[in-house]
Amino acid sequence: MLRRVNASEVRATRFRAVDDQTLEQAGAMVRRVEREGVRAVRELAERFGERRAGDPLVLGRKAMLLAYAAMDAEDRACLERTAERIERFARAQLVSIRALDTSIEGGRAGHTLSCVRSAGCYVPAGRSPLPSTALMTAVTARVAGCERVVVASPGAHPMVLAACSIAGVDEVLAVGGAHAIAAMAFGFEAHGSSGEEAFEPCDMIVGPGNRWVTAAKQMVSGVVGIDMLAGPSELLVLADETADAAVVAADLLAQAEHDTDARAMLVTTSAALADAVDEQLREQLESLPTRATARAGLGNGFSCVVASIEEALLVSDLVGPEHLELMMQDAEAVATRVRNAGGVFIGARAAEVLGDYGAGPNHTLPTGGTARFRAGLSVMHFLRLRTWMRMDDSGEAAGLVADSERLARMEGLPGHERSAAKRRVTR
Repeated sequence: MLRRVNASEVRATRFRAVDDQTLEQAGAMVRRVEREGVRAVRELAERFGERRAGDPLVLGRKAMLLAYAAMDAEDRACLERTAERIERFARAQLVSIRALDTSIEGGRAGHTLSCVRSAGCYVPAGRSPLPSTALMTAVTARVAGCERVVVASPGAHPMVLAACSIAGVDEVLAVGGAHAIAAMAFGFEAHGSSGEEAFEPCDMIVGPGNRWVTAAKQMVSGVVGIDMLAGPSELLVLADETADAAVVAADLLAQAEHDTDARAMLVTTSAALADAVDEQLREQLESLPTRATARAGLGNGFSCVVASIEEALLVSDLVGPEHLELMMQDAEAVATRVRNAGGVFIGARAAEVLGDYGAGPNHTLPTGGTARFRAGLSVMHFLRLRTWMRMDDSGEAAGLVADSERLARMEGLPGHERSAAKRRVTR
């Protein structure tokens, strides 16, 4: 079921988070929204079946509250419990981050924590609505301190609206894709003839999405902040002979059913386990309602048998997967040696799906190998560490002033030298 590769072939399986063709296609939509504003957003939303003529593009608190009230009571309670877990973890993250005040030559310096004002959260809904993502993104933004939190989600499914109500979202943009990202980046003005209200641009855009969403985020980065390139989902299971093949297969299928672009991967020290997992995949696929999508996700992945845990870790770090499950003896010790992964799930009990559905840590994670230099969504994405400096004693700062003058001369910047010299102590 999984294409068998050796360790030397793994590098060739890596792919870019965004390919050139998708960048071109998404770029055309982003540029059109930037140029035409609400007219482009409306036309694209109707073309892709997200909105019908006359449907509002932006929904307010009333629509969210109505969806919340109409929801099944047990489903609603489940979302509320999930929101509480996400909030509890995000608050623990927040209190771990401190303002800094330390001494420097002649004075003090440090940093303060400042939250962005407006956060835009993207919530996919291509094959099914994802209220968990609305909670993961919007609750985290609220805990960080954002004054305005908006969600963009194609069609604004009632379950997503209910989750937005629980998360305290201010507005829901009922469109998706590249045009939704562009709308959150550039905003749009009111359009009286069609009854469209103005939509204010955001300062930060976060959340996962398909490759067009990811491409659009890459394009608007710099106009607004983005969390990461969080494209099609990935899972790599790193296992030894003690792993349960049925559990491994179930976890791989859970990831593969996300999207036809998803990737399910297995790296193991046991050829027997790899064979058993393939057999389990065949068996479990037969009864999986989403098997057509899952089969494609499996086709994007691979199985790799290696000689040792050391080699397995090298392969895993080369991939830099979004999700990394460790199913082996002494998984906790192995976890300390992982270098590149968006989220690490330690031991057979720590199913990746439990992280997806709100154990606490965020499920918005870097994909396409970008875990080599990016981390998963957290309150930190909405915070800015703003540095400051104060000089109290010019005498104590004399060495700093002299070195600043010398460095300015070394760099050929006489204006810098003169500015530093103005702070020189004269006796």
